Amino acid sequence: MTVNIHLKEINDVYKLVNILVGFEGDVDLESGRYKVDGKSILGIFSLDLRQPIKLTYESEVGADKLLEKLGDLIVD
Repeated sequence: MTVNIHLKEINDVYKLVNILVGFEGDVDLESGRYKVDGKSILGIFSLDLRQPIKLTYESEVGADKLLEKLGDLIVD
């Protein structure tokens, strides 16, 4: 599953990591040519957060629930 998210403020980063650590699958975040572990706060802060970021979740289990929890962070 792949969606675009936008992290507008620092609290959005903490919210994202807290959501993602509750899921078993691997999560990657991509911004430009950089790709980091979505469960790593330091990794996320190394990305350009001014632009939307591509989130890729590598598990079929819980994908719908993850989408529901990410709700307000998802952009088109």
